[in-house]
Amino acid sequence: MLAATVPMVRTLDLAFGEITPERAVAHLPDQAAYHNHVGGPHAGAMFTLAESASGAIVLAAFGEQLTRAVPLAAGAEIRYRKLALGPVTATAVLGRPAAEVVAELDAGTRPEFPVHVEITREDGAVTGEMTVVWTLRPNS
Repeated sequence: MLAATVPMVRTLDLAFGEITPERAVAHLPDQAAYHNHVGGPHAGAMFTLAESASGAIVLAAFGEQLTRAVPLAAGAEIRYRKLALGPVTATAVLGRPAAEVVAELDAGTRPEFPVHVEITREDGAVTGEMTVVWTLRPNS
């Protein structure tokens, strides 16, 4: 669904592995066109990878709510930890129980919830960490 609705997913040729309501995994292949000045994936490409993994888990966890609310990223913070070279993987985990978020939506509020993402290179080293704060905006 993300590749069909989010052009950047197609542009960067992102691939998705496991996607459940608790965890989502996305992969960015090594592509020279998206390298930075030191030969690794550009920071913007890694940001997009991590944000896309967070979006995948949001769709998996809250897909049943799409008829009454729109998921929106409300903010994001990323920290680059180590040099990323070659393909990288983003693993996203939901920061709050989905049932708790849905209960807030049921109560008429606009819930916010974090999704934590770890970006790793092939050797398992963590190259970045990101937290995306999402909201479910009720349809008017």
